[in-house]
Amino acid sequence: MTLPARTLALFISDLHLQPSHPSTSEAFFAFLRERAMAASSLYVLGDLFEYWAGDDDLDTLHPQLVARALRAVSDAGVAVYWIGGNRDFLVGPRFAEEAGLTILPEPYVAEIGGHRITLVHGDAQCTDDVRYMAFRHQVRDPEWQAKFLAMPLAQRKQIIAGLREGSKEAQAGKSYEIMDVTPSAVADLYRATGTGIIIHGHTHRPALHESAGQRRYVLPDWDLDNPEPRGGWIAIASDGTITRHRYDGALV
Repeated sequence: MTLPARTLALFISDLHLQPSHPSTSEAFFAFLRERAMAASSLYVLGDLFEYWAGDDDLDTLHPQLVARALRAVSDAGVAVYWIGGNRDFLVGPRFAEEAGLTILPEPYVAEIGGHRITLVHGDAQCTDDVRYMAFRHQVRDPEWQAKFLAMPLAQRKQIIAGLREGSKEAQAGKSYEIMDVTPSAVADLYRATGTGIIIHGHTHRPALHESAGQRRYVLPDWDLDNPEPRGGWIAIASDGTITRHRYDGALV
């Protein structure tokens, strides 16, 4: 009798969790209970939250619920890993401790199911978006982050709200091509890591891109509060099979 392949790893990104989207949060919690608990590892590849102003936001209810839900997965013996996105790169050691997860460097090369896989959020590869790349460089600077995190939480949230509004206005005038990953940046990532597989999120354009023996998997964003719900994940089984799934578990 051949035993079914077990799930070695699950990958999610871009859930943009926030109190105003309760159905998305509930779908995430259900995913953790029903899917992640049965896996060996879970990789969160950025933008789990709509924004993260600092680990002191864990004193509010919604972030607490998310951290507890992740901690339950970790306490069940599942290894939980995190790569920050462009919305939640300020997640730090307190959140990691309370959620029971490990923060990974970016890019990160994981060896899973016989594959060597490069994991990134994806925004660092959007190099054609020159204005965004300049902004990314600024906010990833440790000195900038230290000054920002020294501000009162309410002030930080106010600043982030203004940045989000400015981002929406800026995106309205940008083409999809500019906001997508740049082919040359992807090629550079393959070369730098020496891998043939990349998994990332950020672009909200889920797909499998195959070329010259290389595969790039793009994770979907989640929005179960939308009249046309969307979301999903990628799984790797113990036999090395990589599959893409919708939010309801159906294969893509």
